[in-house]
Amino acid sequence: MQAGLIREAILIAGPTASGKSALAMRLAREQDALIVNADSMQVYDILRVVTARPSAADTAEVPHRLYGHVWPTKAFSTGSWLRDVTLLAARESGRRLIFVGGTGLYFRGLVEGFAEMPEIPTHIRERWRYKLHEEGPDKLHRILRLEDPEVAALLRPSDGQRIVRALEVLETSGRSIADWQAGTKPPLIERESARFCLIEPTRETVVARINSRFDRMVEDGAMDEVERLLALQPDPAVPAMKAIGVRELGEVLAGRMVLPDAIERAKIATRQYARRQATWFRNQFGPEWQRVPGEN
Repeated sequence: MQAGLIREAILIAGPTASGKSALAMRLAREQDALIVNADSMQVYDILRVVTARPSAADTAEVPHRLYGHVWPTKAFSTGSWLRDVTLLAARESGRRLIFVGGTGLYFRGLVEGFAEMPEIPTHIRERWRYKLHEEGPDKLHRILRLEDPEVAALLRPSDGQRIVRALEVLETSGRSIADWQAGTKPPLIERESARFCLIEPTRETVVARINSRFDRMVEDGAMDEVERLLALQPDPAVPAMKAIGVRELGEVLAGRMVLPDAIERAKIATRQYARRQATWFRNQFGPEWQRVPGEN
Protein backbone atom coordinates (compact mmCIF):
# COMPACT_ATOMS: atom_id res chain seq x y z
CA MET A 1 0.00 0.00 0.00
CA GLN A 2 1.54 3.29 -1.12
CA ALA A 3 2.22 5.82 1.65
CA GLY A 4 0.49 9.18 1.52
CA LEU A 5 -2.71 8.05 -0.16
CA ILE A 6 -6.08 9.20 1.17
CA ARG A 7 -7.79 6.09 2.48
CA GLU A 8 -11.50 5.29 2.74
CA ALA A 9 -12.48 8.41 0.84
CA ILE A 10 -15.97 8.88 -0.56
CA LEU A 11 -16.25 10.51 -3.99
CA ILE A 12 -19.63 11.94 -5.04
CA ALA A 13 -19.82 13.31 -8.57
CA GLY A 14 -22.69 14.41 -10.75
CA PRO A 15 -24.14 17.26 -12.80
CA THR A 16 -25.23 20.51 -11.25
CA ALA A 17 -28.48 20.38 -9.25
CA SER A 18 -28.36 16.58 -9.10
CA GLY A 19 -28.57 16.24 -5.31
CA LYS A 20 -24.87 15.68 -4.59
CA SER A 21 -24.80 17.94 -1.55
CA ALA A 22 -27.77 16.23 0.09
CA LEU A 23 -26.08 12.83 -0.20
CA ALA A 24 -22.78 14.24 1.05
CA MET A 25 -24.48 15.79 4.09
CA ARG A 26 -26.24 12.54 4.98
CA LEU A 27 -23.06 10.48 4.74
CA ALA A 28 -21.03 13.09 6.63
CA ARG A 29 -23.50 12.98 9.54
CA GLU A 30 -23.48 9.18 9.59
CA GLN A 31 -19.69 8.84 9.46
CA ASP A 32 -18.46 12.02 11.16
CA ALA A 33 -16.73 12.94 7.92
CA LEU A 34 -15.47 16.18 6.44
CA ILE A 35 -16.86 17.44 3.10
CA VAL A 36 -14.32 18.66 0.53
CA ASN A 37 -15.32 20.75 -2.47
CA ALA A 38 -14.62 19.22 -5.90
CA ASP A 39 -16.29 21.92 -8.00
CA SER A 40 -14.09 24.38 -9.89
CA MET A 41 -16.53 27.29 -9.53
CA GLN A 42 -17.27 26.87 -5.84
CA VAL A 43 -13.64 27.57 -4.92
CA TYR A 44 -14.17 31.30 -5.51
CA ASP A 45 -14.80 33.92 -2.87
CA ILE A 46 -17.73 36.37 -3.30
CA LEU A 47 -19.75 33.99 -5.51
CA ARG A 48 -21.41 31.97 -2.75
CA VAL A 49 -24.95 32.25 -4.09
CA VAL A 50 -24.13 32.30 -7.80
CA THR A 51 -22.15 29.05 -7.62
CA ALA A 52 -24.64 27.33 -5.25
CA ARG A 53 -22.14 26.76 -2.47
CA PRO A 54 -23.42 24.97 0.65
CA SER A 55 -25.65 27.00 2.93
CA ALA A 56 -24.50 28.55 6.21
CA ALA A 57 -26.66 26.02 8.05
CA ASP A 58 -24.92 23.10 6.31
CA THR A 59 -21.41 24.42 6.94
CA ALA A 60 -22.29 25.04 10.59
CA GLU A 61 -23.47 21.45 10.99
CA VAL A 62 -20.72 19.66 9.04
CA PRO A 63 -17.16 20.90 8.38
CA HIS A 64 -16.68 21.95 4.73
CA ARG A 65 -13.29 22.67 3.16
CA LEU A 66 -11.97 24.31 -0.03
CA TYR A 67 -15.09 26.38 -0.59
CA GLY A 68 -14.69 30.07 -1.39
CA HIS A 69 -10.99 30.11 -0.54
CA VAL A 70 -9.71 31.60 -3.83
CA TRP A 71 -9.98 35.30 -4.71
CA PRO A 72 -12.04 35.51 -7.92
CA THR A 73 -9.55 37.64 -9.87
CA LYS A 74 -7.06 34.76 -9.75
CA ALA A 75 -6.81 31.75 -12.02
CA PHE A 76 -7.07 28.39 -10.27
CA SER A 77 -6.17 25.13 -11.99
CA THR A 78 -6.71 21.45 -11.34
CA GLY A 79 -3.10 21.28 -10.21
CA SER A 80 -3.73 24.09 -7.71
CA TRP A 81 -6.72 22.23 -6.32
CA LEU A 82 -4.79 18.97 -5.98
CA ARG A 83 -2.04 20.78 -4.08
CA ASP A 84 -4.66 22.18 -1.71
CA VAL A 85 -6.14 18.69 -1.25
CA THR A 86 -2.69 17.31 -0.44
CA LEU A 87 -2.20 19.91 2.29
CA LEU A 88 -5.72 19.37 3.60
CA ALA A 89 -5.29 15.60 3.79
CA ALA A 90 -2.09 16.06 5.79
CA ARG A 91 -3.84 18.37 8.26
CA GLU A 92 -6.88 16.11 8.57
CA SER A 93 -5.01 12.82 8.79
CA GLY A 94 -7.32 10.14 10.15
CA ARG A 95 -10.51 11.98 9.22
CA ARG A 96 -12.72 10.51 6.51
CA LEU A 97 -13.01 12.86 3.54
CA ILE A 98 -16.05 13.14 1.27
CA PHE A 99 -15.24 14.80 -2.06
CA VAL A 100 -18.33 16.25 -3.73
CA GLY A 101 -18.68 18.27 -6.90
CA GLY A 102 -19.17 18.40 -10.62
CA THR A 103 -15.67 18.94 -12.01
CA GLY A 104 -14.63 15.73 -13.69
CA LEU A 105 -10.95 16.66 -14.01
CA TYR A 106 -10.71 17.10 -10.24
CA PHE A 107 -11.95 13.55 -9.71
CA ARG A 108 -9.71 12.20 -12.45
CA GLY A 109 -6.70 13.87 -10.82
CA LEU A 110 -7.57 12.36 -7.45
CA VAL A 111 -7.94 8.83 -8.79
CA GLU A 112 -5.50 8.67 -11.71
CA GLY A 113 -2.85 11.26 -10.89
CA PHE A 114 -2.25 14.53 -12.68
CA ALA A 115 0.39 15.97 -14.99
CA GLU A 116 1.20 19.49 -13.85
CA MET A 117 1.09 21.92 -16.79
CA PRO A 118 2.18 25.55 -17.07
CA GLU A 119 -0.43 28.29 -16.91
CA ILE A 120 -0.93 29.46 -20.50
CA PRO A 121 -1.10 33.26 -20.92
CA THR A 122 -4.35 34.38 -22.50
CA HIS A 123 -2.68 35.98 -25.52
CA ILE A 124 -0.80 32.77 -26.37
CA ARG A 125 -3.90 30.63 -25.97
CA GLU A 126 -6.03 32.93 -28.08
CA ARG A 127 -3.39 33.27 -30.84
CA TRP A 128 -3.01 29.51 -31.34
CA ARG A 129 -6.77 28.99 -31.32
CA TYR A 130 -7.14 31.73 -33.90
CA LYS A 131 -4.50 30.04 -36.05
CA LEU A 132 -6.35 26.74 -35.74
CA HIS A 133 -9.57 28.39 -36.86
CA GLU A 134 -7.97 30.29 -39.74
CA GLU A 135 -5.33 27.84 -40.98
CA GLY A 136 -6.62 24.43 -39.94
CA PRO A 137 -5.01 21.58 -37.99
CA ASP A 138 -2.84 20.24 -40.84
CA LYS A 139 -0.74 23.40 -41.02
CA LEU A 140 -0.35 23.55 -37.24
CA HIS A 141 0.67 19.91 -37.26
CA ARG A 142 3.43 20.76 -39.74
CA ILE A 143 4.63 23.50 -37.37
CA LEU A 144 4.62 21.02 -34.49
CA ARG A 145 6.64 18.53 -36.56
CA LEU A 146 9.37 21.15 -36.86
CA GLU A 147 9.25 22.29 -33.23
CA ASP A 148 8.52 18.99 -31.42
CA PRO A 149 8.70 16.05 -33.84
CA GLU A 150 8.33 13.35 -31.15
CA VAL A 151 5.00 14.71 -29.95
CA ALA A 152 3.84 15.43 -33.50
CA ALA A 153 4.41 11.79 -34.40
CA LEU A 154 1.95 10.77 -31.68
CA LEU A 155 -0.86 13.08 -32.85
CA ARG A 156 -3.16 12.79 -35.82
CA PRO A 157 -2.85 15.79 -38.19
CA SER A 158 -6.61 16.29 -37.77
CA ASP A 159 -6.47 16.47 -33.94
CA GLY A 160 -6.52 20.25 -33.74
CA GLN A 161 -7.16 20.58 -30.00
CA ARG A 162 -4.22 18.40 -28.94
CA ILE A 163 -1.93 20.01 -31.51
CA VAL A 164 -2.79 23.47 -30.22
CA ARG A 165 -2.27 22.31 -26.63
CA ALA A 166 1.19 20.99 -27.48
CA LEU A 167 2.15 24.22 -29.25
CA GLU A 168 0.92 26.55 -26.52
CA VAL A 169 2.70 24.56 -23.78
CA LEU A 170 5.90 24.56 -25.82
CA GLU A 171 5.77 28.31 -26.43
CA THR A 172 4.90 29.14 -22.82
CA SER A 173 7.48 26.94 -21.11
CA GLY A 174 10.11 26.14 -23.72
CA ARG A 175 9.56 22.47 -22.84
CA SER A 176 7.76 19.72 -24.70
CA ILE A 177 4.35 18.71 -23.39
CA ALA A 178 5.78 15.18 -23.22
CA ASP A 179 8.26 16.37 -20.58
CA TRP A 180 5.44 17.78 -18.49
CA GLN A 181 3.38 14.61 -18.87
CA ALA A 182 6.33 12.48 -17.80
CA GLY A 183 6.17 14.22 -14.42
CA THR A 184 2.65 12.99 -13.65
CA LYS A 185 2.03 12.94 -9.92
CA PRO A 186 0.62 9.76 -8.37
CA PRO A 187 -3.06 9.46 -7.36
CA LEU A 188 -4.06 10.91 -4.01
CA ILE A 189 -6.87 8.41 -3.48
CA GLU A 190 -6.37 4.79 -2.51
CA ARG A 191 -8.73 3.26 -5.03
CA GLU A 192 -9.23 -0.04 -3.21
CA SER A 193 -10.72 1.52 -0.08
CA ALA A 194 -12.62 4.36 -1.77
CA ARG A 195 -16.33 4.53 -2.46
CA PHE A 196 -17.37 6.02 -5.80
CA CYS A 197 -20.86 7.50 -6.28
CA LEU A 198 -22.13 9.05 -9.50
CA ILE A 199 -25.46 10.83 -9.12
CA GLU A 200 -27.73 10.26 -12.10
CA PRO A 201 -31.15 11.89 -11.55
CA THR A 202 -33.73 12.06 -14.29
CA ARG A 203 -33.51 14.91 -16.77
CA GLU A 204 -36.89 16.20 -15.60
CA THR A 205 -35.70 16.35 -12.00
CA VAL A 206 -32.56 18.31 -12.92
CA VAL A 207 -34.49 20.81 -15.04
CA ALA A 208 -37.00 21.47 -12.27
CA ARG A 209 -34.24 21.92 -9.69
CA ILE A 210 -32.25 24.25 -11.93
CA ASN A 211 -35.26 26.46 -12.60
CA SER A 212 -36.30 26.80 -8.98
CA ARG A 213 -32.71 27.16 -7.75
CA PHE A 214 -31.85 30.08 -9.99
CA ASP A 215 -35.01 31.89 -8.92
CA ARG A 216 -33.84 31.48 -5.31
CA MET A 217 -30.36 32.68 -6.24
CA VAL A 218 -31.75 35.97 -7.47
CA GLU A 219 -33.85 36.33 -4.34
CA ASP A 220 -30.84 35.51 -2.14
CA GLY A 221 -28.52 38.16 -3.55
CA ALA A 222 -26.91 36.79 -6.72
CA MET A 223 -27.12 40.23 -8.34
CA ASP A 224 -25.19 41.81 -5.47
CA GLU A 225 -22.46 39.18 -5.79
CA VAL A 226 -22.07 39.81 -9.52
CA GLU A 227 -21.89 43.55 -8.88
CA ARG A 228 -19.13 43.03 -6.29
CA LEU A 229 -17.21 40.77 -8.68
CA LEU A 230 -17.43 43.21 -11.61
CA ALA A 231 -16.34 46.08 -9.38
CA LEU A 232 -12.96 44.32 -9.11
CA GLN A 233 -12.57 44.71 -12.89
CA PRO A 234 -11.26 41.16 -13.34
CA ASP A 235 -9.66 39.92 -16.53
CA PRO A 236 -12.56 38.51 -18.60
CA ALA A 237 -10.50 35.33 -19.08
CA VAL A 238 -10.31 34.36 -15.38
CA PRO A 239 -12.43 31.29 -14.61
CA ALA A 240 -14.71 33.05 -12.10
CA MET A 241 -16.07 35.23 -14.90
CA LYS A 242 -17.34 32.07 -16.60
CA ALA A 243 -19.61 31.09 -13.70
CA ILE A 244 -23.14 30.79 -15.05
CA GLY A 245 -25.11 33.85 -14.03
CA VAL A 246 -22.19 36.29 -14.01
CA ARG A 247 -22.49 37.29 -17.64
CA GLU A 248 -26.29 37.26 -17.65
CA LEU A 249 -26.74 39.32 -14.49
CA GLY A 250 -23.85 41.54 -15.55
CA GLU A 251 -25.87 42.45 -18.64
CA VAL A 252 -28.72 43.53 -16.37
CA LEU A 253 -26.38 45.69 -14.29
CA ALA A 254 -25.07 47.28 -17.50
CA GLY A 255 -28.62 48.07 -18.65
CA ARG A 256 -28.38 45.85 -21.70
CA MET A 257 -30.90 43.23 -20.58
CA VAL A 258 -33.96 43.06 -18.38
CA LEU A 259 -33.90 40.72 -15.39
CA PRO A 260 -36.52 38.17 -16.58
CA ASP A 261 -34.59 37.62 -19.83
CA ALA A 262 -31.31 37.26 -17.93
CA ILE A 263 -32.85 34.70 -15.59
CA GLU A 264 -34.18 32.65 -18.49
CA ARG A 265 -30.84 32.73 -20.30
CA ALA A 266 -29.01 31.64 -17.16
CA LYS A 267 -31.45 28.75 -16.67
CA ILE A 268 -30.93 27.63 -20.27
CA ALA A 269 -27.13 27.84 -19.89
CA THR A 270 -27.29 25.84 -16.66
CA ARG A 271 -29.43 23.12 -18.24
CA GLN A 272 -26.98 22.87 -21.16
CA TYR A 273 -24.07 22.67 -18.73
CA ALA A 274 -25.76 19.91 -16.73
CA ARG A 275 -26.28 17.93 -19.91
CA ARG A 276 -22.61 18.24 -20.85
CA GLN A 277 -21.56 17.19 -17.36
CA ALA A 278 -23.80 14.14 -17.41
CA THR A 279 -22.44 13.09 -20.80
CA TRP A 280 -18.84 13.51 -19.65
CA PHE A 281 -19.35 11.46 -16.50
CA ARG A 282 -21.21 8.75 -18.37
CA ASN A 283 -18.41 8.41 -20.94
CA GLN A 284 -15.40 8.89 -18.68
CA PHE A 285 -16.21 7.12 -15.41
CA GLY A 286 -15.70 3.39 -15.19
CA PRO A 287 -17.63 0.55 -13.54
CA GLU A 288 -16.25 1.28 -10.06
CA TRP A 289 -18.57 4.29 -9.96
CA GLN A 290 -21.90 3.27 -8.41
CA ARG A 291 -24.77 4.93 -10.24
CA VAL A 292 -27.28 6.30 -7.73
CA PRO A 293 -30.34 8.55 -8.03
CA GLY A 294 -30.21 12.03 -6.56
CA GLU A 295 -31.71 12.93 -3.19
CA ASN A 296 -34.23 15.62 -2.50
